[in-house]
Amino acid sequence: MNKADLKIVRPFGPSVMIAKIPTDTLSALNNYIDTIISDEKKSKELNHGNQLVGDVTQEFKLEKEIIEKSGWGKFLAECVGYWMEMEMKRKITKFHILNSWVVRQFENEYNPTHWHSGHLSGAGFLKLPSTFGNHYQEKNKKYKGGQLQLINGTRLFLSPSTVSLAPKVGDFYFFPNYLMHTVFPFKGTREERRSISFNAKVDENIYDVYGGN
Repeated sequence: MNKADLKIVRPFGPSVMIAKIPTDTLSALNNYIDTIISDEKKSKELNHGNQLVGDVTQEFKLEKEIIEKSGWGKFLAECVGYWMEMEMKRKITKFHILNSWVVRQFENEYNPTHWHSGHLSGAGFLKLPSTFGNHYQEKNKKYKGGQLQLINGTRLFLSPSTVSLAPKVGDFYFFPNYLMHTVFPFKGTREERRSISFNAKVDENIYDVYGGN
């Protein structure tokens, strides 16, 4: 992992860290997912849709073996360790992935506003369609189809409550578990928008800012 590729931003209260999924990890995950898709029995076994809020074609959890073998777990641990050191000025000694899953979203599907469990979460992009469509009224108007929107607090002067993120393959956004977010539907294509997420816990005495040292 190249720390120069990590960027911490603060569009509102909570900080959000942006990272690039390593190319070899990205490739390993997509190959694994393509294999699962072609295996109906395995797809049903790993189905995660009943635990998630999205109205999408398919959501399935990642097996522990692929999380380790692909380098996905290592990527998450290293990024979170750096993030906590920069933000909290403390080094974590614990990083426990509760779960990690993939969302396969197609035309007109969406993820409503929600939040996650654990201490830390994130969302990123493994595969994207060539287009998300256009705005109905104005072709040149900025269209938010397929975008990830982060939500926090109430809109005030000089204090936006949302930030919309245009997806790019390999981009991954880390945020605290309580940060609300949603994914907008898109149109005009039968291609897949493939995203990946996780929930994890770190040291309780680092997460619990009210508990003291």
